[in-house]
Amino acid sequence: MSKIIAIANQKGGVGKTTTTVNLAAALGVLEKKILLIDADPQANASSGLGIDVEAVELGTYQVLEHTITAKKAIVKANSPNVDIIPAHIDLVAIELELVDKPNREYMLKKALEEVKKDYDYIIIDCAPSLGLITLNALTAADSVIIPIQCEYYALEGLGKLLNTITSIQKIHNKELAIEGLLLTMYDSRLRLSNQVVAEVKKHFDNMVFKTIIQRNIKLGEAPSYGESIIAYDATSKGSVNYINLAHEILKKNE
Repeated sequence: MSKIIAIANQKGGVGKTTTTVNLAAALGVLEKKILLIDADPQANASSGLGIDVEAVELGTYQVLEHTITAKKAIVKANSPNVDIIPAHIDLVAIELELVDKPNREYMLKKALEEVKKDYDYIIIDCAPSLGLITLNALTAADSVIIPIQCEYYALEGLGKLLNTITSIQKIHNKELAIEGLLLTMYDSRLRLSNQVVAEVKKHFDNMVFKTIIQRNIKLGEAPSYGESIIAYDATSKGSVNYINLAHEILKKNE
C-alpha cells in the first residue's frame, strides 16, 4: 500500500518544510520507503536533506512539465530509505507555463503513477500559497497534513485552506482526506501556546494529531547542516516529536 500525503498551509513559517523533511526522515528510520517531493520553489526541503539546490538540473519543474518521467528526477537523500525529487527556484515559472495546458491540475498525479508502487509513503512539501503547484499536490494526494503554529494568528487563513480542500474534493479529488492538523512551535511556558492548543482542539477535536511539535533550537539548526533533526541530534526534543508523529501516522494507516 502506498499513500501520498501533502503537507500544506498557504501561510509561510508554520513549520511545513520542517515537518516534511523530518517526517520523511522519521518514517525512513522506521524502515518505510519514502519519496519526498519538493513542490516549493524555495527548495528548502531539498537543501534540508543535503541536496545542492544550485546544481539541480532535473526536478519537480520538469516532472510537472512532463518533459521527463518522475523516475528520472529521483535522487537519493542523505537520510536512510528516503529518496527525493528536488526543486529549484525555476519552479516559480511553472504556474505560468501550465496555465494553458489541458488537465493542468493533474500533471503531478499523472507523473506519480509509475513510481507510486515503489514507495510506502510519498510526502509532498507544498509552497506557501494556494496556486497551481499546491493544487497539483492536493489533486495527487490521498491526504493532507496541515501544520498550525501555536501563535496568535494560528487559525487565521485556516478556513480558507479548508474551503480550498473542500472544493478540490468536489472537483478534482474525491478521495482527498485530512490526515490531521499538526500543532507546531509549541512552547509550554507560554500561556498563548496553551490557549491555541485548547482552541484548535475545541474546534477540530478528532482531526488534531496527539503529537505536538515543540519549539526546539536544534530543529532550527539542522537545516543549515543539510540534515534532518534525526541525523543532526537523535536525542533532541524535535527528533522525539517527529518519531512520535511518524508512529501516530503508521498506527492510523496500517
